Amino acid sequence: MVRFLLNRLLLIVPTFIGITIIAFAFVRVLPGDPVLLIAGERGVTPERYQALMSQFGYDRPIWIQYWDYLLGLFQGDFGTSISTKRPVINDFLTLFPATLELSLCATLFAVVIGVPAGVVAAVRRGSWLDQTIMGTALVGYSMPIFWLGLLLIILFSGILGWTPVSGRISLMYFIPSVTGFMTIDALLSGQDGAFLSALHHLVLPAITLGTIPLAVIARQTRSAMLEVLGDDYVRTARAKGLPPQRVIGIHALRNALIPVITTIGLQVGVMMAGAILTETIFSWPGIGKWMIDAISRRDYPVVQAGLLLIAVVVMVVNLIVDVLYGLINPRIRHR
Repeated sequence: MVRFLLNRLLLIVPTFIGITIIAFAFVRVLPGDPVLLIAGERGVTPERYQALMSQFGYDRPIWIQYWDYLLGLFQGDFGTSISTKRPVINDFLTLFPATLELSLCATLFAVVIGVPAGVVAAVRRGSWLDQTIMGTALVGYSMPIFWLGLLLIILFSGILGWTPVSGRISLMYFIPSVTGFMTIDALLSGQDGAFLSALHHLVLPAITLGTIPLAVIARQTRSAMLEVLGDDYVRTARAKGLPPQRVIGIHALRNALIPVITTIGLQVGVMMAGAILTETIFSWPGIGKWMIDAISRRDYPVVQAGLLLIAVVVMVVNLIVDVLYGLINPRIRHR
């Protein structure tokens, strides 16, 4: 298992280097001049402009700029925000728990509903239930996030009045940040109604963000289950007279989980992209909204570091998925 884990860790190194090149190049092809943003476009003298170019190293060859950027990353320096004048890593660590809480709830929503729905659709293949589940999954997959979010706000917030429109908790509560997770911090605060308020604010964003992954997971689970239900070991288990629940839940589902876990891991990247729209729609104070604001302000250090840090999160999740492969199927970790 240790050798298996080390091999996966070694694969991260070239991936990380490639991502740094993409993030470094992406910022430099964006329109706008960061030096003019820092100095202000009005009344900037050529001497002042050249001094700032030299101060931030923008007058050096591009490969030297990249090398300095890479050395800074290995020293833990992700740059300083132009607008807030704070280290980017500090802003990221402050806002990331909000995005992580939203993504975890969206993933829980997608997995808890998507996996059982896929299993039922596979077991009842060709029935009206199968067609209903797969048809609903297709609609959920085809629905744009921004459109679904607006529809949910109109229905549940505007018409029914069941959920709030935006934010993480009602303004009547002041919750000290302990873990960064509003639901947990609301519980720790001991304030009456704070936890329920945090849950009410979390429901619509989590459903909006988790709908597309739910559809993908349901369809992948159905496909994987159909593949293993026809295998010899499943027929043997049935011939031995084992209960259908045991045959499906233990023998079939466990072997079908490998592609399903792969799908769940890949959906993390989808959620990170979807979080940008979801957090903007619901004014959720996470890294998605942070990145959108940084792009609109041409805060290039934030955009550059944000892309890299999000990519690192996705790589860590994929590493966890690889480890889960080895735990579910021991044959994989010996390859």
